[in-house]
Amino acid sequence: MAVVVSGTGLFTPAESISNEELVRSYNQYVKQFNEQNISEIEAGKIPALEESSVEFVEKASGIQNRFVINKFGVLDPNRMAPHIAERSDEEDSIQCEISVKAITEALRRANKSAADVDAVIVACSNMQRPYPAIAIEIQNRIGAGGYAYDMNVACSSATFAIQAAADAIHNGSARSVLVVNPEICSGHLEFRDRDCHFIFGDVCTALLLEDEDQCQSSAAFRILGSKLKTQFSNNIRNNFGFLNRCDEAGIGQRDKLFNQNGRKVFKEVCPMVAELISQHLAETNIPVSEINRLWLHQANFSMNQLIAKKVLGRDPVAGEAPNILDQYANTSSAGAIIAFHKFCDGLNPGDKGVICSFGAGYSVGSILLEKC
Repeated sequence: MAVVVSGTGLFTPAESISNEELVRSYNQYVKQFNEQNISEIEAGKIPALEESSVEFVEKASGIQNRFVINKFGVLDPNRMAPHIAERSDEEDSIQCEISVKAITEALRRANKSAADVDAVIVACSNMQRPYPAIAIEIQNRIGAGGYAYDMNVACSSATFAIQAAADAIHNGSARSVLVVNPEICSGHLEFRDRDCHFIFGDVCTALLLEDEDQCQSSAAFRILGSKLKTQFSNNIRNNFGFLNRCDEAGIGQRDKLFNQNGRKVFKEVCPMVAELISQHLAETNIPVSEINRLWLHQANFSMNQLIAKKVLGRDPVAGEAPNILDQYANTSSAGAIIAFHKFCDGLNPGDKGVICSFGAGYSVGSILLEKC
């Protein structure tokens, strides 16, 4: 039995923030902080904050813009966080709302309806609540049958969920599975930290996986194999959780939001990712010369270029390793799926590509695809 990705969907928030806007707001915050803490700074008790710049952001990441659920709160130098209002238990949650929008497009592109869905997997870097599962809420909202659950492998959540979905179809527990990635990354980003205030954006992606025999899409991709790897590291971490209330000393501390040692991540993750993709190709007897696209996790432009070069044995040519980082920023698990969604057209039957994600954990996931 072959499993295919028969449809993809993308929800992009209406609001966006350019580098110029983000830097202007951050620098205003820096000015206020330094003025308010001048005595302690002059006494050497705390360091003065350093301003950011558009040039620094673009050189460090390749990012020029990011989409967000709420722009005003992020750009308010007295807040520096999105304002996303609480909703009653009777209303759709924000992650459910954006997921339904992405799912609607994925089902349309697959020529299927929610009644055809046997399972829903919500896979993303942060869930807005522990339970009931966002996936079960979505299942109920769209009228799907079967079962649903949430999972989190940070930026690799989508590829890990794709393997879980494909396994479910192979073993007969589902005929078709929705994989959904509602990433509201602005909610766990510290916008007051110069080293990371520019990294993330918000988005939601969705994929429908199903048995190829029931596929009705003319743009489907056959899954040739998947390969996953994890290796523990503290270099990307977020310590926010329900146990925080058990020690008041930790409430509001810097480690309760996204935190990383970027230089170590770059040095350690790039060879790990390139090696995994190369091993995966070798194990499936696919020469790298047959790979037409690398849909990589969109974390950092330099990382992607280096990984592509290591895998291909040369610099990638235009379109071989599509970049959406400039407009969407890092959207965690959704990044590689956005790249696939936007740059899967133009391939001929038999053409092959790799969706690869990598991130905190460390975690790496590789999905080999062939155009049907």
